[in-house]
Amino acid sequence: MIGSIALPAMPLPRDGTRETGGAKAIGRAFARAASERRAALIPYVVAGYPDAETSFEIALAAIDSGADLLEIGLPYSDPLADGATLQRASSAALKAGATLDRSIKLLRGVAKARPGVPLVPMCYANQVIGGGDGTDAANRLADAGASGIIVADLTPDEGGPFEAAAGAAGLAVVYLVAPTTPVARRERIAVRTAGFLYCVSLVGVTGARSSLPPQVARLVRDVKRSSAVPVAVGFGVSRPAHVRALAKAGADGVIVASALVDALGPDGRDVNALIRLVRSLREAGATLAA
Repeated sequence: MIGSIALPAMPLPRDGTRETGGAKAIGRAFARAASERRAALIPYVVAGYPDAETSFEIALAAIDSGADLLEIGLPYSDPLADGATLQRASSAALKAGATLDRSIKLLRGVAKARPGVPLVPMCYANQVIGGGDGTDAANRLADAGASGIIVADLTPDEGGPFEAAAGAAGLAVVYLVAPTTPVARRERIAVRTAGFLYCVSLVGVTGARSSLPPQVARLVRDVKRSSAVPVAVGFGVSRPAHVRALAKAGADGVIVASALVDALGPDGRDVNALIRLVRSLREAGATLAA
């Protein structure tokens, strides 16, 4: 169960969601970055923040400034994994009229404008699964151009029905592991994730940090030993120095969210500041090529 939602039993696709078109597109993006000896950069934007038109501009700016993949947050009223910055942005987007339908419209527009960059929506179970198995949402997101999906509060224990729906739609289901995830469980999650494995760098919610935990390099190495797919690190990653350290530790990719929203300023419209930050993060990820 997810909260109080009972999910019907459904068979998993034979290969989970790893052999979907979306998973393969994500894999190619990581492979391109690896061929250039750098960590893939995955910026995060909030759909509809500060408004629909500007969020589209922000998404394209993030891609054009160096994104290898783009994570698009679907605004939600109870974003449990998000810290103050993303909660504020999500709330502002909802007040500006953001809905799932409008988020899908944004996704479609970005996919059409920049077809070479995989898009990975990030959401919560109630948004896409509700009382069913998520087939409708999976189909709509895939049709709009998504390659994968991160459902922050969905675990493999409860994710089978949605994996089946997402797999049929061609999406990769990306799961998360945290520093507190026991090794045996981490290995089970790594087997089920597709596209990449999302490694949470710290205990807590999202939010830009001045420094990352000192044990994060060891965490990255340990998680990579469990995973047959690329490992991308997020939560707290906000500075070029963080990206350099994670790249040196062996992270295949880095996810930057709150710092980019902060860069947009209090009104969410300083796109030039976001561009400067994305470029500096991209350059920092090339540490391996030096």
